[in-house]
Amino acid sequence: MRLYRANFTGPQILALVFLLVPFSSTHAQPALNVSSSPQQPSISATAKSPHESTSEQRVVYGLQGVLIETLDGKTVAAQAVDQPLNPASALKLATALMAMRTLGPDHRFSTGVWTDGTLEKATATIHGNLYISGRDPSFHYEHAIAVARQLNSLGIRSVTGDLIVAPGFTMNFNWSARTSGERLFDTLDSSLRSAAATSSWFYLGAAMNHSNQQSPPSVAVMGAVRVNAVAPAAKLLVTHQSSQLKDVLKVLLCYSNNFMAERLGDSLGGVDAVQRELVKNFGIPQEELRLSSLSGLGTNRVTPRAMMKIFRALREELRKHKLSTTDIMPVAGVDPGTMLDRFADVRWRGSVIAKTGTLIRTDGGTSALVGQMKTATGEILLFVILNQQGSVSRFRENQDYLVKQAQASRGGPQAFDYRQQPLPMRLADTRASVAASPDEFEPVMANGNSPQQ
Repeated sequence: MRLYRANFTGPQILALVFLLVPFSSTHAQPALNVSSSPQQPSISATAKSPHESTSEQRVVYGLQGVLIETLDGKTVAAQAVDQPLNPASALKLATALMAMRTLGPDHRFSTGVWTDGTLEKATATIHGNLYISGRDPSFHYEHAIAVARQLNSLGIRSVTGDLIVAPGFTMNFNWSARTSGERLFDTLDSSLRSAAATSSWFYLGAAMNHSNQQSPPSVAVMGAVRVNAVAPAAKLLVTHQSSQLKDVLKVLLCYSNNFMAERLGDSLGGVDAVQRELVKNFGIPQEELRLSSLSGLGTNRVTPRAMMKIFRALREELRKHKLSTTDIMPVAGVDPGTMLDRFADVRWRGSVIAKTGTLIRTDGGTSALVGQMKTATGEILLFVILNQQGSVSRFRENQDYLVKQAQASRGGPQAFDYRQQPLPMRLADTRASVAASPDEFEPVMANGNSPQQ
């Protein structure tokens, strides 16, 4: 049975050379061949599943790098392992690795709520401005309403001044602090709140323990929205903390959220800092890793060998914290997002954990798949497949076929032990702490003293 054949021709042939390694000495072997002609480089592979008998072939044009290894580092199959290619969003695994190492899986991002005014208890009104600070990459509608609820618990229902958001504040995955401030302004106030915001709040009611709320949380701000730093004299009212980093990463990687990845990268020092740490800590030669973003957008470059080092390091970092790849990565055919419709057949569902990468136009079409598979024997194989300069849909078919043939060569697939948790609930495990007592915000008398003075 022909499992796989790849042909590369043209000027890239010297860089894209196969290392022919059999999948197993007792199972069907992959047929990997290199031929030369002046035509466009191409990959030729059957698009059907390994268990189907067929002679039909599809030609997939483009460049490909492949590395499949056992857990103990033995090479199962390799192709162009030292050729820098575009990993697209699979690069988010590197961002996740550095976030885990730098911040830790239990890290929570804080959003502070401040005021430079005073509280008039009789009217539940702060006379002054309300300030918002923080760089939480996951801050969304439901978290804004949670902030309103916490302010209500302090006896605050209106603010006479402006809503002032710090330059680094973002909400709903929007880069603009101004736009984020405007969305926060509307979401805090139940009379201005969008249907989408209300829906998010009630959907997460049980998880956020507000299902018995008699009236929706609401804080009306009378002034305008401005972007500025928190005033030096402002007092902290409430600190809202995000879900733990491991849960933020699960959502980020399942949906391949570019905004969250870039924001997370900012907290790590940016592209240069992350690249420097990857090269320094994991033995990756500088020529095998060139980053232009931390989300995978643009023309990043990484070799399959370097990508495998990154993935192995991520697995090890998770192991140190008694976590597994299922805790932060998509499980194919099970988790919503980019891997939901891949390996979704009942036989393969749950047997692959992987991060995709897709750029429709960059480098002439780029696709990647990096992760691990489980076989019927219980063996786990790690894999990196990078493709560019061709049809993304054909690349995906080819990637799935390669993984399935590797599993077939070892008796077939087997699902990982995984219990799914709805992704929205992972971002609902937030915390809030009150930094000030309402008694600290007594109304100011005409002489400038509080009634207690």
